[in-house]
Amino acid sequence: MAATTTPMTEHADTQALLRLVTWMSPAFPIGAFSYSGGLEQAVHDGLVTDAPNLVQWLKVLVQHGSSWNDAVLLAESYRAFDDPGRLEAVRELAEALAGSRERHMETTLQGEAFLAAAAHWPHPVLETLTGIVAYPVAVGAVAGAHRTGLEPALAAYLHATASNLVSVAIRCGVTGQKYGVGVLAELEPVIAATAARALRSTLDDLGTATITADMSALRHETLHSRLFRS
Repeated sequence: MAATTTPMTEHADTQALLRLVTWMSPAFPIGAFSYSGGLEQAVHDGLVTDAPNLVQWLKVLVQHGSSWNDAVLLAESYRAFDDPGRLEAVRELAEALAGSRERHMETTLQGEAFLAAAAHWPHPVLETLTGIVAYPVAVGAVAGAHRTGLEPALAAYLHATASNLVSVAIRCGVTGQKYGVGVLAELEPVIAATAARALRSTLDDLGTATITADMSALRHETLHSRLFRS
């Protein structure tokens, strides 16, 4: 009787999946729970008041806002992980695209924390990523170095970002945990479609159309009483 064997590709895919799950886990020490990306301000202004509002807010962010730009930057960084010059260019671009002081703090501090924690999975790419590194660039380069697959990395990143914002909304009293899970369920098709679109993207596809969300992120700097750093 022939012995049963497990293909090496199947083992590699499982290992890559486990790494993505770990890196995008709420427990991964990047401090994402401290940031709302302006959502706290939007709640304060009455722009997001319930679960349906939250779904619409997050859909627009993923398809046309900061999450879309992050996905494009992640994709470029994934493809450039073994090209120091190209990776440096996207690192500089990502920092320049931070539209406010808080947005800059949010993405760069999370990027720094991600790289520090990712050192548990040693790879030469970590020595290439020096200076200020935005969060999607850090994730993209490390995921590319470990060959997780670009589309799964994009989907995992977008889902983790949306999950964090749902958690923000729960802590701001917009919705409860039960309906928070429902929000994530409604976002699944949007996240999957955006990951597939970002898979084919280039830096020419960068751009947002979310003025209200961007203004909320800017105005949060002056919110007198707040739970979050952005």
